Amino acid sequence: MLYQVYPRSFQDSNGDGIGDLAGLGQRLPYIASLGVDGLWICPFFPSPMRDFGYDVSDYRDVDPRFGTLADFDHVVRQAHALGLKVIIDQVWSHTAVEHPWFTESRSSRDNPKADWYVWADPRPDGGPPNNWLSWMDGPAWRWEPRRRQYYLHNFLPQMPDINFHCEAAQQEILAIARFWLDRGVDGFRLDTANLYAHDLQMRDNPPAPPDQRGDSPVLMQRHAFTMDQPESLAFLQRLRTEMDVYPGRMAVGEIGGADGLTTMLAYTRGGTALHTAYAFAFLGARPDAPAVARQLAPWAEGEGEGWPAWAFSNHDAPRVATRWAGGDAATFAFGGPASAAAAGAGPLTWMALLMALRGTIFIYQGEELGLPQSDVPFEQMQDPFGLANWPLIPSRDGCRTPMPWAHAAAHAGFSTAQPWLPVDPAHVDRAVDRQEADPESMLQQTRRLLALRRANPALQSGACRVLWAEGEVLLLQRGDGPDAILALFNLGAGEAPLPPILAPEAVSQSPLLWASHTDLTQASRLPGGAALFLRAT
Repeated sequence: MLYQVYPRSFQDSNGDGIGDLAGLGQRLPYIASLGVDGLWICPFFPSPMRDFGYDVSDYRDVDPRFGTLADFDHVVRQAHALGLKVIIDQVWSHTAVEHPWFTESRSSRDNPKADWYVWADPRPDGGPPNNWLSWMDGPAWRWEPRRRQYYLHNFLPQMPDINFHCEAAQQEILAIARFWLDRGVDGFRLDTANLYAHDLQMRDNPPAPPDQRGDSPVLMQRHAFTMDQPESLAFLQRLRTEMDVYPGRMAVGEIGGADGLTTMLAYTRGGTALHTAYAFAFLGARPDAPAVARQLAPWAEGEGEGWPAWAFSNHDAPRVATRWAGGDAATFAFGGPASAAAAGAGPLTWMALLMALRGTIFIYQGEELGLPQSDVPFEQMQDPFGLANWPLIPSRDGCRTPMPWAHAAAHAGFSTAQPWLPVDPAHVDRAVDRQEADPESMLQQTRRLLALRRANPALQSGACRVLWAEGEVLLLQRGDGPDAILALFNLGAGEAPLPPILAPEAVSQSPLLWASHTDLTQASRLPGGAALFLRAT
């Protein structure tokens, strides 16, 4: 169970409106109080910040906006003292154009780093070498006059892709991993892990099937030659060999693409590559019960089958409280049983579902407060992806606004200065201090759910069997024998019948471990948003 921190928006310690590592250190006791096992820290490395840290210009240092290496070392020591593991983002598929590697690589075709990036000659008509498209708009190629070649950029044009077919580049990346492992980090979250390698033949990506095509050009292709190349998995196996020298460390990969589940299985099966991985299945539209069941099916139980990771929100996706609401986020509960019953399926339902899943789970900062997505005005937007696609695609700024700590403080206690993104007024009433004082708040319910998962091995690592998945009703069994747990959910807002395989008396007579509503075990039908955990008998 890991808590994701977007440090730029977590806590500002020096009054410049930007969160930093010292601020994170101040809030580590809060993270520990949730009952999680550790935290994932988003990038804090030197960067021109075109993509807010995912464009790295130095992999072995801390950007002055966030502090110093000493500040980072202090965070690691303090986290470990609190019993928290620390994993950090590693963005290895690309760098910023300002990185010294790229400065050298672009200078000529025969320098020592000439092959560290993906270079290709133009077509006879001067156009790009193929039809590959960037995830951040337009062609994935940019002309470099110094070399009279194009370089590949799967994201912003100022973020050139590293060439994972280059042995020297791979060796340097592995050295970077050792640098941070030697500083005491407990692992890595690997950004776009299945985009590391590209097709050496530079073949055109085929069009996506009509029923799978999205609205933007990049979603109109099937990424057969830019994703999931065998060399990516081979590199992750090399990384695993390096990490196994450091006991107790882990690597989680971010898996993009339309068939993320297949890649998750391939990259985690057998214990030779990633320890775990997550895709985007639960970071898009709200799933019904059968859709949840399809994602869980490959991971039911068994050694060597792989180990999944799950997240319902993160720094790239609209917050789940809004995204799965099916309506105005303001109508959905952030609190406990009474408000949950009135609002139907809302943040509390999704948090309970997350706790029921087999695998490593991630909670994004503010998710434990039930924060809705913020509506950042265009004139205050910072996200390059959001600006390029406004108003058709939601800006990522809406899930990155500052964490609300104190409802009566300036800027909700995040900073003494104007924050880099505005504090959402809708978040102020959901501030940490208000929810700390309410025993039925979303925050307190999240702590109970985390404690429930921590106290029950069946929920941590037990088998996960889907007993019922029809419409909005989902019934899971976690574990076997006397310690087995039943997790029952109504993912919709309307009432639903109990699964016919679950007799009402079985519900009323089974030991109740947690429920989203009062008297839920006495009901003959499930209210909207109902969630409960029972000891199987």
